[in-house]
Amino acid sequence: MIETDPEAMMLEFQHFINDETYPCVAARAAISRQHLPCLVADHMGCPKDDRRILQFLYSFVADFRGANSSLHSAAIIFRGPEKTTEETFDTFLWQRLQSLSGLDAGNFRYDKRVNPDPSASDFSFSLAEEAFFIIGLHPASSRRSRQFKYPAMVFNPHAQFDALRKTNRFEKMKNIVRQRDILYSGSINPMLADFGEASEAYQYSGRQHDGEWTCPLKVMHAETKDHSSPQ
Repeated sequence: MIETDPEAMMLEFQHFINDETYPCVAARAAISRQHLPCLVADHMGCPKDDRRILQFLYSFVADFRGANSSLHSAAIIFRGPEKTTEETFDTFLWQRLQSLSGLDAGNFRYDKRVNPDPSASDFSFSLAEEAFFIIGLHPASSRRSRQFKYPAMVFNPHAQFDALRKTNRFEKMKNIVRQRDILYSGSINPMLADFGEASEAYQYSGRQHDGEWTCPLKVMHAETKDHSSPQ
């Protein structure tokens, strides 16, 4: 039987990220600085926890904006499903993001620094007018670096990438992560692309999409104009 105690689940997540061979050095740094808060929710396919998730992420955004340091992320860990596929996880991920986006549209505009069109090369997901890059984790992922015991979504603020660029640290960190991921996973991520090259929506779930795939997200926020990349 899979463990469902929230504290135990969050501890497992910390151990997963803290493995010395884990490729994402930014995530490891966030964990070590206690800058990666976690929330445990029930089944990923169920909307009942969406408002609680949204409030958790709103609190994270407020804390992130008030911090004077970089490398912050927030994780949502789901108790189920215990068994999944890349296709099912992809479906559930976009269901949750669609619900969160719809709820957020009643409270905020879209982050004007990014494009709300998920097919655009400068698209990014937005909550509380803060752009996020999403990383999906689940046990059936084809990428070893995403094979966590439970389904999970990690929200990474785009603004911190911009801060890293301003101090000339972003490219170095990116290259380190990519080199470590090749060693960890055995190959380069086929969905990998820099922001502005292709829609980052292709990267969120970790599933390898072909050119025919269309992101199902329908943004309902008030129109924003003159967006410019936060990266």
